[in-house]
Amino acid sequence: MRARFNRLDAGIRYMLFASLMFALMGVFAKLLSQTMPSLEVVFFRNVFGVFLVAATLLKRPMTHPGGKPWLLFFRGLMGFLALLAFFYNIAHIPLGDAMTYSKTSPIFTAFFAWLFLREKMGLPGWAALLLGFAGIVLIAKPSGLSLDKTAWLGIFSGVGAALAYTAVRELKRYYDTRAIVLSFMGIGTLGPLFLMALSPYVDSPELDMLFGQFVMPSGKTWIYVVVMGLFATLAQVYMTKAYGVTQAGIVGAVSYSNILFSILLGLLIGDPFPDLSTWLGIALIVVAGITVARNK
Repeated sequence: MRARFNRLDAGIRYMLFASLMFALMGVFAKLLSQTMPSLEVVFFRNVFGVFLVAATLLKRPMTHPGGKPWLLFFRGLMGFLALLAFFYNIAHIPLGDAMTYSKTSPIFTAFFAWLFLREKMGLPGWAALLLGFAGIVLIAKPSGLSLDKTAWLGIFSGVGAALAYTAVRELKRYYDTRAIVLSFMGIGTLGPLFLMALSPYVDSPELDMLFGQFVMPSGKTWIYVVVMGLFATLAQVYMTKAYGVTQAGIVGAVSYSNILFSILLGLLIGDPFPDLSTWLGIALIVVAGITVARNK
């Protein structure tokens, strides 16, 4: 019993630390967005990971049956686009709001698992989906029936990540985990380079989330780039450790602490204090996410 409690306690501590690291990653992504396009921030977020995963291949090559290249590509593309939407929102709305939108992904993942993988949703799952949508509406504060660009991108950051995670659940049967991670980080590195190369030939301000010209970092900007990559790596490592020692439902519930960390850190860099509607929306999304985590 004591050993089980210690594993639980370690998992909670690991996830709290990972959540703080994710929030700090968001802070430096927001700082970088002041001098470079979100597309370039995504590039730097992923390029370090590509080298880290590639280094492990030298020590232990991948062995897997494969056979699902298009699904692997789909996972990488959805992950990249969801991350791009998330980072664009980090640059344009309060950090806590951007993080909350992204944390709708477990709710949508449960829905897509029901739709594509025939997993059961149950009454708690459907209730969580409705609560999540209600929370999104309270945060987005639509004007009539219309939402602004950041609200749509916020929703997509959750939906896109959910589609990527749903693909991962199928891909695990065919590929080494590192191949799945590389599909995301590889496209997340090459995609921005391709889009930045096209940017001089595209004149469409409404698509500024997809295009942007490369800005060479200088001085303290390089420090921000390195620190962002470090926090992102630590977050991934400790999140993995948390899921390895504690039940997924408990870790998933604790992961919502990164919304609070993001709000607090956002206030330190000039974000406005959330209003009542936003707090209610955050609360509904957290309750929905925890309900999904417990249900699973």
